[in-house]
Amino acid sequence: MTNLRILPGAGLSMLCAFWSATALAERVTVTIDGLDEQMLESARANLELKQYEERDVSAAQARRLFERGKEQIVRSLEPFGFYNPTVDGRLERPEPGKFHAIFAVKTGDPVIVQQSSIEVAPEATELKPVKAAVERFEPRHGDRLDHAAYERSKDQISKALANDGYLSAQLVRHKVSVVRSANTADIDLAWDVGPRYCLGELRFSKAQFPDSFLQKFKLWRDGDYYSAEKLLQLQQALVDADYFTSVGVAPDLEHATNGEVPIDVMLIPAKRTLYTANFYFSTDSGPGTKLGVQRRWLNDRGHKLSGEVEYSSRLEEYSVKYQIPHPGPNPRNYTFGVGYRDEETDTSRSRMLRLAGTQVTERWKGFTRTVGLQYLNGDFEIADERGQTSLLYADGLLTRKQANDIYFPTAGYSLLYGLRFGFEQLLSDTTFAQIRAEGKWLRKVGDKGRVILRSALGAMIVDDFDALPPELRFFAGGDRSIRGFDYQAIGDTNASGGVIGGEYLVAGSTEYEHYFLNNWGAAVFADAGDAFKSSFDINVGAGVGLRWKSPIGMVRVDVARPVVTDLDGGWRIHLIIGPDL
Repeated sequence: MTNLRILPGAGLSMLCAFWSATALAERVTVTIDGLDEQMLESARANLELKQYEERDVSAAQARRLFERGKEQIVRSLEPFGFYNPTVDGRLERPEPGKFHAIFAVKTGDPVIVQQSSIEVAPEATELKPVKAAVERFEPRHGDRLDHAAYERSKDQISKALANDGYLSAQLVRHKVSVVRSANTADIDLAWDVGPRYCLGELRFSKAQFPDSFLQKFKLWRDGDYYSAEKLLQLQQALVDADYFTSVGVAPDLEHATNGEVPIDVMLIPAKRTLYTANFYFSTDSGPGTKLGVQRRWLNDRGHKLSGEVEYSSRLEEYSVKYQIPHPGPNPRNYTFGVGYRDEETDTSRSRMLRLAGTQVTERWKGFTRTVGLQYLNGDFEIADERGQTSLLYADGLLTRKQANDIYFPTAGYSLLYGLRFGFEQLLSDTTFAQIRAEGKWLRKVGDKGRVILRSALGAMIVDDFDALPPELRFFAGGDRSIRGFDYQAIGDTNASGGVIGGEYLVAGSTEYEHYFLNNWGAAVFADAGDAFKSSFDINVGAGVGLRWKSPIGMVRVDVARPVVTDLDGGWRIHLIIGPDL
């Protein structure tokens, strides 16, 4: 038999240890009433007691943290301009092992800005970005003191100064004086802007091009003031050139001397040869594929060469393009190309050789501008009429596109304006002039809907309409025109009833999409218009569609039929895979 002995005081020690372990096994919950969502979030973040909702706490700790919590909530409201709130609270114990801390907050009157002094040198405030940042400073006289807005506005002024060359500007005075008893505040800020720096030497890292070519990308003249916007434009121009996988542009502030800042550009070359393959399907052209190869640079002057083959059940096209870049403040590209296109539709067939020389300016008053000369030579069939043509004409195009998302925009638009003209006396079979305009507008409606509007207008003057190949005539009908009608089924007809196209085009579309699931939706739409020579006869198609945001792009399946027309027709299915804009 074993004798168990308990030493004097041991029982008390064991009891205390047991009591301590039991006392730690407490949890606390917190409720704060009387605050809006933003202030409540701040109060919870500053409340030490909140940390013990997921941790053990003793009764003594809970009471001590609860008492400190009132002052912590008061301090958490100061950034919002409330310096004299009232906080009442109680610590309840709804059941053993649990505490519930309840705080009732009355924010009281906010602190109002009485005076606001912002001092920036006059030569700096003459600059629009700096002036705008000063004028937008918040909080203003009479506003509630908001420390977040105050800090944000300070940073915006400092950033505006730095972005326009005041790289050593310092905030030398920053003071917010609060009178709690009167609930008022005074703001006093002053910047020492220092000298305004100029853009210095442009230094490129080692790349596949000589420095003499890279220096052509320089967007400023020697002596121009430093501008962060110009550095961003330089970076974008180098990215758009498609020679590099990575481009970094940064000022070397450590080596700024004599009022000039050197600019360093880090370049990582891209793969020199690019191969592409695209597969598509639409009810207008059927299934098809487009294969391409591009030599991103041929020589140390950045010239490019590309070739493309496109083949579908209705189209066969081959093209080669040679591109000469001209970077700089007014960037542009010169492109020379040759191609052959054999296209067959329900109304026509054309086999055309094309020679083209164009100049493309990427940033021309917000548009991409394309101007040049095109030469077409070949034969064609429209309805039961055959023809052969030779046309040399000038071609001008302005395009612009803006969207908040590449794959599924909820706000955006695209614009196209075109002009063509040729003269019989200059290697053309007829004299003609043609103008066209296209637009598409897209906006979000509610949380799950989109409205899409489309329009297309065109007009021409031509001496001999029969000399124009199908691609220079106006047609309507099809997936991207007036749904419910076959591709190019709308246009003037000849004596035998065949569609030969028109000299004018008017078309428009209204569509509403609603997404019931994240990637699936439905659409209702109505399209209307006509392609004609002299008499406008409206044709209207309407229908419904299915929308799928697939991994390969937007898929649209539409079912439509003519509702107003003189043409024969019934239900038609239209399938399109591709971007919205």
